Amino acid sequence: MTAASPDRGRITARVSVAVQETLETAAGMVGATVNQFIVQTSLREAERIIEQERLIRLCAQDAKAFLNALQNPLPPNQKLKAALKDYTARRNDQTGTIDWQPRPNRV
Repeated sequence: MTAASPDRGRITARVSVAVQETLETAAGMVGATVNQFIVQTSLREAERIIEQERLIRLCAQDAKAFLNALQNPLPPNQKLKAALKDYTARRNDQTGTIDWQPRPNRV
């Protein structure tokens, strides 16, 4: 037995005999091994889910309101002005970094 390559992972699953037979049948129909079939179909579904979750879908009315807000933003309020002032004070123009410390955990 050879050691697993560091650039490859392993996924195992325990399934009922009926599920295994279904997977074997489907894999055979497309000319793939069960492993190839599982990886290919799982990857395709994973990519579909990721794409679906990354998309923002708006109805026409919401899209219009969103674009209007981008084109005609509200004037900055006091919180935004304070945040900009704080950012400007912490920014280091020489390095392009900001002096930032996380807030302490609240108990």
